[in-house]
Amino acid sequence: MSELAPSSDPAAADAGSVPSPFWQAAVGAAVVLVAAGMAFGALQIPGDAGYGGVGPNFLPWVCAAVLGLCGVLLIREALTGGYRQAADPGGAPRAALGPFAWVTAGLLLNAALIVDLGFILGCTLCYALAVQGLRRANGQTGRLAPRALAVDVLTGLAISAPVFWLFTQFLAINLPGLTNTGWL
Repeated sequence: MSELAPSSDPAAADAGSVPSPFWQAAVGAAVVLVAAGMAFGALQIPGDAGYGGVGPNFLPWVCAAVLGLCGVLLIREALTGGYRQAADPGGAPRAALGPFAWVTAGLLLNAALIVDLGFILGCTLCYALAVQGLRRANGQTGRLAPRALAVDVLTGLAISAPVFWLFTQFLAINLPGLTNTGWL
């Protein structure tokens, strides 16, 4: 365990902001814990075999297993010398809270309003707010210009409407709609 302790080697100080092997192993352990949580959740899903002998808990088990394998490989990499090919992550020294707030607002408003607004309008709102946040993170100007907002809303509609129709009309999966017709 001593090889995971932070080093006092001057060369390690020049390594930039790449985390020490201890923190790299901690990330791997966290990934394994998330995989264990997913596996526990998969246990709660009934395993009655459906079409082709595959039940509804198959995909959660596959995801948990693959994530667990990735966590174990991350831990192995950290214990055998750390992420040797890791580049300096770069980026801003501090988080941009304004753009984060725009994206978060889009996600939370979509979750809160999707039943009332329907899938298409809820996802369009989410898209428009998230794009505003990403534009702010990129430092773009003219973010709230009427033309930019119209393009964002139309793009959100162009993405969400075909997804809604694909799921409701072709796959017969119920998504919340604005009307009871199944087309909006």
